Amino acid sequence: MSMAASRPVFEPALIVVMGVSGCGKTKVGVEIAARLGLAFVEGDTLHPRGNVEKMSAGIPLADDDRWPWLDLLGAALRHAHEEGRGLVVSCSALKKSYRDRLRHAAGGPLFFVFLEGSRSLLQARLAARRDHFFPPALLDSQFAALEQPGEEPLVVTVDIDAPVDSIADAALEGLGAFGIAPARIKERGSLI
Repeated sequence: MSMAASRPVFEPALIVVMGVSGCGKTKVGVEIAARLGLAFVEGDTLHPRGNVEKMSAGIPLADDDRWPWLDLLGAALRHAHEEGRGLVVSCSALKKSYRDRLRHAAGGPLFFVFLEGSRSLLQARLAARRDHFFPPALLDSQFAALEQPGEEPLVVTVDIDAPVDSIADAALEGLGAFGIAPARIKERGSLI
């Protein structure tokens, strides 16, 4: 029996693209979703107004600030699962307890793509970013809260020091090991 035949296939897939601010969750998430033929939800759009105001003022969020937001993300994942559709969501998911809360809420297997990068690369990206409520000064608080997913199940870790296409390629290669395959094949620089 081949490895491909013995491995479970998770379709439709539920995927969280995670990491600290500035790692490219949205760009990579959009690319992964497009290649898998899935919908994408930008997790920042689900933050309650109070969270956005706090972060805009340079105040890090506490766990109590994050629980309602994580519950909204979890509900979106569960809704997609119950409807039999896949979904890609961007969410920092910094702590294991946050990821576990999302896993519990999803109602099915939940995959994580952890976008990992150096502090200096992330600081440069945040400094260059415009029109986003998250100030570069909060990066240290994100690194302080980050509990890397390491040996957690169904996690793919990808280095972000590359173009978005290459990061998405690496993420999809890792997800492929779990039986998640692109809806379209990338050939000669275009999706077909």
